[in-house]
Amino acid sequence: MRSPLDPDALLDVTLSAICARNQYTRDAAPVITELIAAAGGRDDILARAAGIWAGYFDAAETRALATALRALPGAERWVTEGRRRRGIPRHGAPIPRP
Repeated sequence: MRSPLDPDALLDVTLSAICARNQYTRDAAPVITELIAAAGGRDDILARAAGIWAGYFDAAETRALATALRALPGAERWVTEGRRRRGIPRHGAPIPRP
């Protein structure tokens, strides 16, 4: 089945999935290698996905990967956007208060 997603959006999802699958790694080097290969030369999309992921998921448990992602060329400028997105309240039905 053909994906209805734009190829750039599909690549972004793929890169984010690689990050999520490896978020607790202690050795980020193989993950970075996999991301670069998956990006297929689309360094702009890689930088955006890496920076947003690093900003959104930066925590003690994910620090090794987040730090390595931020080191990718162009990623640092997207970290603020990831932090901004983390601060947005989650969607869902309101929880009634007693």
